[in-house]
Amino acid sequence: MGFGCNCKNIIKSICNSGTSTEFTKEDIGIMASRGVTLRIHERHVVMDNGLVQVTLSKPDGIITGISYQGIDNLLEVRNKESNRGYWDVVWNAQDGGKAGVFEVIHATNFKVVKETDEQVELSFSRPWDTSLQGKLVPLNIDKRFILLRGCSGFYTYAIYEHVGSMEWPAFSLGETRIAFKLRKDKFHYMAVSDNRQRFMPLPDDRLPGRCQPLAYAEAVKLIDPIEPELRGEVDDKYQYSCENKDLKVHGWISMDPPVGFWQINPSDEFRSGGPLKQNLTSHVGPTTLAVFLSGHYAGDDLVPKFGHGEPWKKVFGPIFIYLNSLKKGEDPLSLWADAKRQMAAEVQSWPYDFPASEDFPASHQRGNVKGKLLVLDRYVHHHNSPAKGAYVGLAVPGDVGSWQRECKHYQFWTRADDSGLFCIKNVHCGNYNLYAWIPGYVGDFKMEDVISIHPGCTVDMGDVVFEPPRHGPTLWEIGFPDRSAAKFHVPEPNPDYNNKVLVNDHDRYRQYGLWERYAELYPNEDLVYNTEDSDYRKDWFFAQVPRKKEDNTFQGTTWQIKFKLQHVDRHGTYTLRVAVASATLAELQVRVNNPNARRPLFTSGLIGRDNSIARHGIHGLYWLYAVDIQGSVLVDGENVIYLTQPRCVSPFQGIMYDYIRLEGPPCSGPEEIQ
Repeated sequence: MGFGCNCKNIIKSICNSGTSTEFTKEDIGIMASRGVTLRIHERHVVMDNGLVQVTLSKPDGIITGISYQGIDNLLEVRNKESNRGYWDVVWNAQDGGKAGVFEVIHATNFKVVKETDEQVELSFSRPWDTSLQGKLVPLNIDKRFILLRGCSGFYTYAIYEHVGSMEWPAFSLGETRIAFKLRKDKFHYMAVSDNRQRFMPLPDDRLPGRCQPLAYAEAVKLIDPIEPELRGEVDDKYQYSCENKDLKVHGWISMDPPVGFWQINPSDEFRSGGPLKQNLTSHVGPTTLAVFLSGHYAGDDLVPKFGHGEPWKKVFGPIFIYLNSLKKGEDPLSLWADAKRQMAAEVQSWPYDFPASEDFPASHQRGNVKGKLLVLDRYVHHHNSPAKGAYVGLAVPGDVGSWQRECKHYQFWTRADDSGLFCIKNVHCGNYNLYAWIPGYVGDFKMEDVISIHPGCTVDMGDVVFEPPRHGPTLWEIGFPDRSAAKFHVPEPNPDYNNKVLVNDHDRYRQYGLWERYAELYPNEDLVYNTEDSDYRKDWFFAQVPRKKEDNTFQGTTWQIKFKLQHVDRHGTYTLRVAVASATLAELQVRVNNPNARRPLFTSGLIGRDNSIARHGIHGLYWLYAVDIQGSVLVDGENVIYLTQPRCVSPFQGIMYDYIRLEGPPCSGPEEIQ
C-alpha cells in the first residue's frame, strides 16, 4: 500500500535523515495537525497543508504559484500565469491539417474530487467535441492535482482519452509532458544525477550578444555570460538527457534560502519505449520537465498514431513535486541526497493508494509475474546459463523487440539478479508478451505465449530459456553487446566547445561537437581496424559520421575491418552479425574484399531518425543485422570487410555500432565451444 508523503514519513525522512530543515518535528506535527484546506476563489483555487501552498488557475488548471518556506512563489513570477507550471502536448492532424501543434492544456471544467483533512484532489478537465476539430488535440483530458496532509510537495497526473467513435479524428501525439518554470533569481544549481550537477547559466546568457549560436538552436556557446567563469562553455539541454531506467529524480537548488525543487518519477510504467528510452530532464530556464511521450532519440517510431474512432485511454503519472529545505549556513547541496532518499520512498510506495480516479489501479487490482531467465548459446556453453542482469519486461503482444517502439500502452520492467531470477510487480490487468534482452548477448527474447494478468494474481513462468541469434562459432568480435556505443573511443572534446561538468569519462560522450573530431583524427583516410592487434576502446571511433571537407561539404565514409583466416571453408556460409546502437538517416553497406564492388553484399537501406549524434545520446533504437558471406568470396590469409555509410547531406547522419562479430560456418559436437 502506498503511503504517499504523509506526516509520519515526512518526520522520518526529513527530520531524522540527517537533512536539517527549518521545521522541527514539533513544527511539522503542528502544521500537519491543521490538515489540508482548500480555498476556492473566482479565478483561482488554493490547496494548503501548512507546509506547501499550491495555487491553480480556475478552470484552466495551470499551476500559477507554489509557496514554500516563506517564499511566496517558487515559480517565475515575471512569466505570465500560463507559463509557470503546465501540462502540454505536441500533436499532428493525420488528414493533412495542422502539424507540430504545441498546445498548453487549458481545462474548461473544475471539480473537487476529494476534500478531507487528509487529502484534497482536484480535477481540471477539458472534454473534446467535433466543434474543436482542427483547433485542439482530439483528446478528453483530465488533469488531477493532489495535496496530502503533512506532505512537503504535491502530486499530479492526467487521464487522456480518445473515444471509440468515428467522429473522433485521426491524429498523432508527438509529445506530452509537464513543465515547471522556476524563479531565475533563486534557482541556479541543477542536479540530474550524481555526475551531472552544477551551477547553470542564466536564461539571459542565451540572449543575442551574450552567446554564439551553434549547429542547432538548442546549443549555444557562452561568450559574455553574467557569471564570467562560464565564458566559453557550451549550453545544450540535450546534454542533460537521461534514460528512463535512471530518470527518477532531478531538479534545482536555491542557495539563499536553501530550498530544493524536485520532480520525482516513481515508476516507468506510463512512459513509452522501455527502460533505455531517453528523455529530457532539467535545463536552463530554470526549467524542469516530466516527459511522458516524445520522439527524442527515436524519431517517428515512438510517436503514437491513432486512427479515426480508435479507442484509447492512458493515465500519465502520478509524479511527485517534492520540496525540501535547510537552515541557513548548512550545505545546500545536501538537498540532493535528501531528494534521492525521498525518491526511494516514493518508488517503494508505488502504486500509490490515494489517487481517486478509477483509471489508476491500486495494488490489489494488479498482478505480478516471476520466473527465471536462462540463456543458451551453444557456441559458448553446452548448458543453460543464468541471464545475469537481464532486462525483463511486459508489453502489449507484438513482434520480437517491438517493445522499444511501443508507445501507446503501459510497460513493466525489471532486472534479473545474478541467477536470472526476476519478478515484475504491480502489472495492470491485461494481456502481455514477456520480452527480454541480456547484456553480453545480441538480439531480443520474446515468449510466444500471451500472459494474462488478473487482479491479485502471481504468474510463475518457471524457467524461461533465451537462445540468442547464432549461426556458428565466433572468429572475431569488436566491442561488447550492451546496446550502447559508449565502450568505443569517445575523443576529448574540442576545448572551444566544452562543458566542465562533463569532463569525467562516464559522460564525455555528452560533450558538444564530437562528430567533428572524426575528420581531425582521420583527415585523409578512414578508420582501419585490425582484429588481431587493434583495441576497440581506442581504435574504433564511437560514431561512423561523414567527413567534413574544406569546402564545408561532407562525404560518406568507409571503414575497414582487416582479419586473417586459415583454411577457409569455400563451400560454407560465414555470418557477419552487426548490432547497431543508433542510426540517423543513415545506410549501412557491407562489401567483402572488394571496396569497389558496384553492388554491396548487403545494404540496410535508409534507416533511423534517432538524431543521437547531435543530441549526445550514445544510442537510440537498436538494430540487428545478419549478413551471410559465402566462403567463396573469402581467402586464406588477410581479408577485409568494408563498412560504408554513404549518406552525407548533414554532419549528423551516421551510425553508432554496438557490437560486430564474424561467425564461422556452423559445426556440431564438442568443438562448438570457443
